[in-house]
Amino acid sequence: MQKKQTVAFHTLGCKLNFSETSTISRLMETEGFEKRDFTDLADVYVINTCSVTDNADKECRQLVRRIQRKAPDSFVIITGCYAQLKPKEISMIPGVDLVLGAAEKFNIAHHIASLTKSNDAAKICSCDIEEVTGFNASYSQNDRTRTFLKVQDGCDYNCSFCTIPMARGKSRSDSIANVVKHANDLSADGVKEIVLTGVNLGDFGRGPDGNLKYDEDFPALVKALDEVTGIERYRISSIEPNLLTNELIEWVANSNQFMPHFHIPLQSGSNEILGLMRRRYKRELYAERVQLIKTLMPHASIGVDVIVGFPGETDEHFKETFDFLHSLDISYLHVFTYSERDNTKALEFKPIVPVAIRNERNKTLRNLSYMKLQYFTNLHAGQTRKVLFEAYNKEGMMEGYTDNYIRVTTPYRAEWANQLIDWKL
Repeated sequence: MQKKQTVAFHTLGCKLNFSETSTISRLMETEGFEKRDFTDLADVYVINTCSVTDNADKECRQLVRRIQRKAPDSFVIITGCYAQLKPKEISMIPGVDLVLGAAEKFNIAHHIASLTKSNDAAKICSCDIEEVTGFNASYSQNDRTRTFLKVQDGCDYNCSFCTIPMARGKSRSDSIANVVKHANDLSADGVKEIVLTGVNLGDFGRGPDGNLKYDEDFPALVKALDEVTGIERYRISSIEPNLLTNELIEWVANSNQFMPHFHIPLQSGSNEILGLMRRRYKRELYAERVQLIKTLMPHASIGVDVIVGFPGETDEHFKETFDFLHSLDISYLHVFTYSERDNTKALEFKPIVPVAIRNERNKTLRNLSYMKLQYFTNLHAGQTRKVLFEAYNKEGMMEGYTDNYIRVTTPYRAEWANQLIDWKL
């Protein structure tokens, strides 16, 4: 009997990447591969990459070097956004055997069958991003508690700092019927919470060909999922402020399944910088969205993405951003330091903000985020809220989240895993 080939995965980047890696893993297991932990020895290592920042690129190269030292005879396959954007650059990294672009990432098992180890540059299987069409449904399934379900891919926006449209192609979506089917399947498998993910989630409603579909948009999807039995919680992973409609906010406010938790990218609190970034809103609209959420759901958690050190961002612009964020009733920040990306419009903008100042601004906003989160958490002290506990036993402790995304840690109890528990904060 032939020994099964073993495969190990590592994911860099966003929740969307995690959902896709999980799906690729299941596809390979159906082809006869045996999954191993990335720290173990395996015949094949797959790295699903991100390329939002330069750090993601560097981490990919470091992982390849680590595999080379540990398992020099194993195959190393690189896929994901970095692989689509810079396949030739990756192919020259010693130890890489195969580079798969956006159109081929779900066909890894097929490519491995003809793969041979050589000292030459890695084999590249990629195409121009304009040729990438179709939608590959994906969901993560590491444990039954929380699943990331991909419902949308690609982006038609052209923000001046972003390479994602070049890495993932035009906006396209699954159908509502398919998403509901996946939700029902996950419910039957015991999943209690689904996090809806996509590149530009609020743009849901374009078919696999990128064309708008009649009567299918994100509010319609939300309403359809609300009818699925067994799923206790849904979360919207991230949604652009211009696509977060009043109708959608009101729906979440009145839903028992959709959690009072929003993640809304801002990127800058300065309208001048937002214009340079080619964002499709101004700070005033953002403030309106936050105000409506907190009016209808005072207990709601609101997370914010923000970029510091964008070209042309002066001390005055940064102060605008800081003061704006300080004034908003938000719960936490995800702070990104601007990183130059090839083939983006932002490379033309001046003056360039020194890296030391970028890092200083990042630290300032992370401190603000800490204070915001502490304030938001303390507001709920003494309240009893439902917590969905995860199954992981982390050195005798377990974690869970309230409906409004306050993290709770307590000594591990197996009977609480994947259960909603009333918890006094």
